Amino acid sequence: MRLHLGSRLAAVAVTAATALMAAGQVAAAAPAGGDGSGRPFLGPLHTVSTVASTVPANGDQNPYGTALVKDSAGRLTRGNVLVSNFNNAANEQGTGTTLVQVSPKGKTSLFAEIDPKKLPGPCPGGVGLTTALSILPGGWVVVGSLPTADGTSATAQAGCLLVLDNRGRVRETLSGDGINGPWDMTATTHDDRTDLFVTNVLNGTVAGGGDIVRQGTVLRITLKSNGKRPPTRVATTEIGSGFAERTDPAALVVGPTGVGLRGSTLYVADTVDNRITAIPDALDRHTSAGTGTEVTSDQNLNGPLGLAIAPNGNILTVNGGDGNIVETTPKGAQVAVRTLDTSGTPPGAGALFGLAVAERPDGVYFVDDATNTLNLLSRP
Repeated sequence: MRLHLGSRLAAVAVTAATALMAAGQVAAAAPAGGDGSGRPFLGPLHTVSTVASTVPANGDQNPYGTALVKDSAGRLTRGNVLVSNFNNAANEQGTGTTLVQVSPKGKTSLFAEIDPKKLPGPCPGGVGLTTALSILPGGWVVVGSLPTADGTSATAQAGCLLVLDNRGRVRETLSGDGINGPWDMTATTHDDRTDLFVTNVLNGTVAGGGDIVRQGTVLRITLKSNGKRPPTRVATTEIGSGFAERTDPAALVVGPTGVGLRGSTLYVADTVDNRITAIPDALDRHTSAGTGTEVTSDQNLNGPLGLAIAPNGNILTVNGGDGNIVETTPKGAQVAVRTLDTSGTPPGAGALFGLAVAERPDGVYFVDDATNTLNLLSRP
């Protein structure tokens, strides 16, 4: 299902994307890569290929979350990609219940199909899996839920974070204390502690009735590992607030989306305001930084959604308003652009969401909502 994000990011119904195409470079290299090399990570990456369909047997659609499996555990295999689906077979948003695992060679398997009626704890509204997807040490999988009753924003509820073991079984839910429409997430682990950085997009949006409200938040949720038992939530801190968000008849909700941690700085894709911001001291701060400091805005950005940190330290974002991926340095220079999807009108609009950096060889995995596939941007 292709989503549009309003007049600025308009798109139309699904048009099949090509399985293999050359990715165009719109902006050439600029000096000062994040690692000091001066070379954009996207520089040698020009080819887009389809890895596999992300539609499981139950027909779930609209792949959102994308996470690389870095260590084998249980049913998770190193080098594979885990994908969460936001829609059900009827294309109702906020009703997808499946996580699909995809190998680099395109073999797919169902990692989990979550029954909203059989959860081990509260998840207000049920299950609708979002882009918030992380894999913790031991193969614990944390995925966000922003559920609806009928696919419309009018029925959207707060949801939760679902914690699954490495066999795909839901073992715990994390809800309340600021969790309200968890939309995207990244994680970092030190010893027996993991910090989840979670964007939330339902603070006042339904009541706003489509108008922009500036109540979107970023939470740091600290978990303590417990071996074979689910991790324990030990602290929740609001480190970002005041982000623009709104409901949308086609995109359900638009608000702060992708997050990526570089050192102690958390970068946030501020979708509505078409920019990337930076929250300093994200690991240690005890108060909100508001929306942080603006890193870059407009130019090649067009409704940034998914976000990841490249190996050179630069920031990768994919656009909701067109089919492009943009590379930005921490100092705010947009140094490279590649086209990932050209289907629809305007080309590529509404197709992109989650992304994850591949390890071997260098490349970027991304989901395409226009074709319900996992794809790879790589060298020719």
